[in-house]
Amino acid sequence: MQQVRRFWGWGVEGEGPTAAQQRKLAETLTARFGGDPADPIPPPTINEIDLRAPRIVPPAALASVCTDDPFERAGHTYGKSFRDVWRALHRDFSCPPDLVAIPRSEADIVALLDWCSDERIAAVPYGGGSSVVGGVECDVGDEYRGAVSIDMRALDRVLEIDRVSRAARIQAGVYGPALEDQLRPHGLTLRHYPQSFEFSTLGGWLATRSGGHYATLHTHIDDFVESIRAITPRGEWESRRLPGSGAGPSPDRALLGSEGILGVITEAWMRLQDRPTFRASATARFPTFEHAAEAARAISQSGLYPANCRVLDAAEAGLTGADDSGTALLLLAFESADHPLGPWITRAVECARDHGGEVADDQIAVRGGSNTGAGEGARDGAAGSWRNAFIRAPYTRDALVGLGAISETFETACTWDAFPALHEGITSAVLDTAEAAGAWPAVVTCRFTHVYPDGPAPYFTVLARGTEPEQLAQWEAVKAAAGAALTKHGGTITHHHAVGRDHRRWYDRQRPEPFAAALRAAKAAVDPAGILNPGVIVDPADVIGLPGPAPGPGSV
Repeated sequence: MQQVRRFWGWGVEGEGPTAAQQRKLAETLTARFGGDPADPIPPPTINEIDLRAPRIVPPAALASVCTDDPFERAGHTYGKSFRDVWRALHRDFSCPPDLVAIPRSEADIVALLDWCSDERIAAVPYGGGSSVVGGVECDVGDEYRGAVSIDMRALDRVLEIDRVSRAARIQAGVYGPALEDQLRPHGLTLRHYPQSFEFSTLGGWLATRSGGHYATLHTHIDDFVESIRAITPRGEWESRRLPGSGAGPSPDRALLGSEGILGVITEAWMRLQDRPTFRASATARFPTFEHAAEAARAISQSGLYPANCRVLDAAEAGLTGADDSGTALLLLAFESADHPLGPWITRAVECARDHGGEVADDQIAVRGGSNTGAGEGARDGAAGSWRNAFIRAPYTRDALVGLGAISETFETACTWDAFPALHEGITSAVLDTAEAAGAWPAVVTCRFTHVYPDGPAPYFTVLARGTEPEQLAQWEAVKAAAGAALTKHGGTITHHHAVGRDHRRWYDRQRPEPFAAALRAAKAAVDPAGILNPGVIVDPADVIGLPGPAPGPGSV
């Protein structure tokens, strides 16, 4: 039976907390934050949603790839942020795309971009729709006659595999599970697993510079790219396939993180790996988060390059059910398709113990070869509990939104020397703002998702009581306080969640102005009509009218 995606929130129908479980969750919130248990907001049905009539009609040549089906339009209205789910639960679908286009070929994309350029229609590339920063919305204002969401799901195949070079040419619309299914018979894997893996696509990962499975070394999708191909309103954009090149600024780097403003990514050659057969893992407990952070720094600077080096503060460990002992956790893991990993995990555990970590023998697992099955506690204990909670977290977040709670996450990266002040500054700013906004009590947790020799990528979670009808305004106040604190203390506004519309005000301050001008000029060169994802990364008004080539039809 084919699963049906939710048009209003994360995942598929039938998954996530049941109504009874959501009411139990309400009781848990009440026990922690006080007040009375909230009645859950029932999920909307498509028949309840009053969508405005489409303002545009596709030409006959594009009618077969365009639809105005209400379910498709509603499902492409929002991404999956707190704001998105809140609006959907409150039946607010005021700015849907006029049409959803599902191209079957690059020729279809060329025709779509030609039509949109000629008719002043916004074209918003859409992968899996998992954006949490307003990156796929079609709220483009009155400067456009309408908006089309270009869903890439029909371009979903692995087209070619180079086993010698261990790489593959892959279409951009393939979802994570389908990609791995196509690579598995060849003994290969991309090994890129963002939290959104099940409901996101290769093209989306590239366009947003997604962070994935590896906590060190290969932390972003960037690290797996050999070349990228995109269709722009001015024609093809395709780089030469190479393992590395010093030939000027990289055309791939320009597309990575571009969020659909320069072109529609259609395929890419990606570096692959042999599927791992050797694994090792361990769980270390620390008296304080600071001790665990110091251990992570030592390991990140050791050259061991663990696949996982995740630090959870005590509150994060407790809320997710990973550990209720009041200690901070360091979750370590190594993997390889080539060699046993005993020496690597042994040295990493030594580093943890050197910084005050306690690692029980049954919390060390070495698997593969003759050691298969050793130390199952490291895989099935705290690490396993946290992993399961991590996978289910988006469903839980949606349930919390429906109970009037505020549940938000934001991530950053900073140098090791800046981290203590950043951690204190963000925590204080968010808690003070939540209290002032009436979203109180509140709790802020922190974990490291990735670590580098020169700094961590801290990931903060905020959970607060919230009150209706102020819940969305309270969320916005917390979001603004977090963004301001990140900027003040030298962090980046995003480590892997992209910019979208929600992060624009801080991204504009982070990037150098000469670079911003160069980016606007680049967009004017490839998208002179300013139709591609208006308002993301740069504003249309900053592009249209810049010196550059005149608009013209694209060609493949």
